[in-house]
Amino acid sequence: MTNSAEVRIGVDIGGTFTDLVLTHSDGRIVHRKVSSTPAGPEEAVLTGVLQLLRDAEVDAAAVKEVVHGTTVGSNTLLQKTGAPTGLITTKGFRDVLEIGRLRTPSMFDLQWEKPLPLIPRRHRREVTERMTFDGKVLIPLDEVELVQVASELVDSGITSLAVCFLNSYTNPVHEHAAEKILAARFPLLKITTSVSVLPEPKEYERTSTTAVNAYVRPVLEKYLTRLEDGLASIGIKAPLLVCNSNGALASSETARTKPVFFISSGRAAGAAGGARLGDAIGLRDMVVFDMGGTTASASLVQNGELSRVTEYEFRAGISTPSRFIKAGGYMMSVPSVDVAEVGSGAGSIAYADDGGLIRVGPTSAGADPGPVCYGLGGTRPTVTDANLVLGHLPDSLAGGSLRLSVDKARDALHDELGAGFGLSPELAAFGVREVVNANMARAIRAVTIERGVDPRDFTLVAIGGSGPVHAVDIARLLSMPRVLVPASPGVFTAMGMLAGDIERYFIRPMTGRLAEFDHARVNDLLDQMRADARAALMSEGKSDDDMQLLPELNMRFRGQELFLPIPLGDDPDPQALRMAFLAAYEAIYSYAPTDAVETVSIRLVGRGLRHGKLDFRFPSSRNRAAGAAKGSRRVYFGEQEGWVETPVYDRAVMPDRIEGPAIIEATDSTISMPPGSTAALDDHQNIFITLN
Repeated sequence: MTNSAEVRIGVDIGGTFTDLVLTHSDGRIVHRKVSSTPAGPEEAVLTGVLQLLRDAEVDAAAVKEVVHGTTVGSNTLLQKTGAPTGLITTKGFRDVLEIGRLRTPSMFDLQWEKPLPLIPRRHRREVTERMTFDGKVLIPLDEVELVQVASELVDSGITSLAVCFLNSYTNPVHEHAAEKILAARFPLLKITTSVSVLPEPKEYERTSTTAVNAYVRPVLEKYLTRLEDGLASIGIKAPLLVCNSNGALASSETARTKPVFFISSGRAAGAAGGARLGDAIGLRDMVVFDMGGTTASASLVQNGELSRVTEYEFRAGISTPSRFIKAGGYMMSVPSVDVAEVGSGAGSIAYADDGGLIRVGPTSAGADPGPVCYGLGGTRPTVTDANLVLGHLPDSLAGGSLRLSVDKARDALHDELGAGFGLSPELAAFGVREVVNANMARAIRAVTIERGVDPRDFTLVAIGGSGPVHAVDIARLLSMPRVLVPASPGVFTAMGMLAGDIERYFIRPMTGRLAEFDHARVNDLLDQMRADARAALMSEGKSDDDMQLLPELNMRFRGQELFLPIPLGDDPDPQALRMAFLAAYEAIYSYAPTDAVETVSIRLVGRGLRHGKLDFRFPSSRNRAAGAAKGSRRVYFGEQEGWVETPVYDRAVMPDRIEGPAIIEATDSTISMPPGSTAALDDHQNIFITLN
């Protein structure tokens, strides 16, 4: 072990595997995959970190930073395992969470069931107070009633409390007073005020965001405490940074108090990493396709910009973003990478539905018991079992640490699917692969064709442990001409975190007509927000030289509900802002009305640039000695090609150019190349596959 080195560790917890990457000050990159431990996610992290340190031959004291993407928040919402949570709101607004937006995600779906509120009605209580729309106190806060209502909630078992008063974003005096009173009276109660997470108009969105924060907060706090204690116990004293839903980083302390910003932590890092990879190698138009063990997701990078949104809904099963269809899940108005996600991953279970069709997902075998071929007790066939039977996967995964049984996979496919359909296990497996490919192509269509974007103009970037196994077939389905498989795609999300910067977000209400734009008011608000951002970033250890302060003005047509963020320069001009808004609106909706434009709020992103972050311009591997195929095996590429004896290459020593069919194996992932495709190495260890 050596103490002179400096290393940074990135960790991404998935449903099946936990991925870890270590970057060394001498340029080395070491990575590991370990089985996830759903009952205690930190256990897999600590196991993997110890293995990484041994592999890199460095001491724990050499770790300068641990960057972490966590699924604890999303799993808490998915499994409804959050803290017993209460809500205190203005009299008459108890049922805002129940009413929502008065919409359904699908107009003609008569089977749709509205998600139950995270806070049941008996735990949503009202107090006397009222603020006008312009911030004047209409009815003072009844402090005696406040304490009485809170006491009843605490007596009923509530441990976390959301406070959301009407119009508090214009004047937070009542929420601040309530927080101070309740914190003094109930010191063990976790309190989240709406103005601390979302001081913006729209009561439902603000209430829902506050409720999610309160619901998840105690769970994430406990997890991060266990993780930090565990890291300290193995000698790591370095700061812990957590990836947020926007693909950026923040301190663990920020994640503890504002977990609503970290719900989609893991999937955002992969998309953001793909955008940073494109920037590093000069690729500006990409679809980032990430397939893990439980889900697959797609994100769009157009003209070098990753698509982002300011609100999203968390839901189970299939989640495709839409600007028009809402109410399918729990609303959070926080910055987020715009991701379309389907419940189809390598561990997704295949089955025959009541109508006699093969379905895949969203239920997953996860890490325990895992696919049948793992031999750990799984009995239902998964996508991994199908790929193994078809020859697309080797007989071991995770660098040889996990042996796979093709016989068990074949038997499960026969018993669960083949026998019922009169198919051989191999044809049943091919059916599973075709269905899951169609599911994932649908996610890509959601961020391209459904947005008026032609996927044929984009490169498909395949990441995740299973992305490269399916990427070329999916590209064929969508007529996409090229696939990019980056270096270490199986742990790419963890690498994306190590390439990220720190970000903090600040909001101030700014309601009014654009024609009545008040420069003095805007400058005053910006001065306040910049001061807050500098203070927050300094608490993260950043100096002024490492800061970028990026303001935006949220704008909409008068009478509309949704707004668009428009960059706000140093000397904003109302006419220039209007023209920028009209251009952004037309780019999305294909037309722009002549209606009056109004402002909603000002948002400011405070970005702290990290030193020593990962650069995706890896040194060329072309000069190393290339080897021939290390062997071959039979692979089934479809009804037209059938079974083909296919050469198998080791990615570490592959030739600069390979003609398909071919299988390219690495410790973290496998690339499947059908006939009619060609793979070529670039100068930074990326593989570009073209479809002929």
